[in-house]
Amino acid sequence: MDQRCQVCDKTFPGFSQLKVHSRTHSGEKPFDCTVCHKSFATSSSIKSHQLIHTKEKLFLCIVCDKSFSHSTSMKTHQRTHAGETPYSCSKCTKSFSQPQHLRTHMRIHTGEKPYPCPQCDKAFSQVGELKSHKRTHSGVTPYSCSKCTKSFSQSANLRRHMRIHTGEKPYPCPQCGKAFIESGDLKSHQRTHACSSCDKSFTMSHN
Repeated sequence: MDQRCQVCDKTFPGFSQLKVHSRTHSGEKPFDCTVCHKSFATSSSIKSHQLIHTKEKLFLCIVCDKSFSHSTSMKTHQRTHAGETPYSCSKCTKSFSQPQHLRTHMRIHTGEKPYPCPQCDKAFSQVGELKSHKRTHSGVTPYSCSKCTKSFSQSANLRRHMRIHTGEKPYPCPQCGKAFIESGDLKSHQRTHACSSCDKSFTMSHN
């Protein structure tokens, strides 16, 4: 005979399943992790959690040989190989393979910046951006140029600097074909072209 939950009326084939389910209402978590003291409602949940501490990774990706502690993590990862992007943005046409990537992307639309810098008034949408920004305060420059002695606090600044050595100029002018190392240089250059309406040319923008 099925067992019925007195709170939500769900039914279960046995008393043990009902007992486990009832913890979702009571909040009871009788299974404690001996390492970090987190608590869990079911024995299967704590066994899954403990793989984090043992570093045991039983689930292997057959494409790239990466391994994972949980099958769900592996399945999510495999979408990067299959090109599956089931998590779609409701504001634009972008879609993502993982829900956390969609959540991060949505901050572009909402303007949410949940990671404030404790040393200044800047805030960031991603924790990685905050970590990178903090180096501007600490003076740490872990990104070193392999061609000269310069080093940088952010990897993007190093990539931009490397163009000096490689000669790469990824920002071409659509009007004359001249190319530039940085987008800001291109914008400054474009002001030298004549206005298509009156043939005047400008070196600076005015309000």
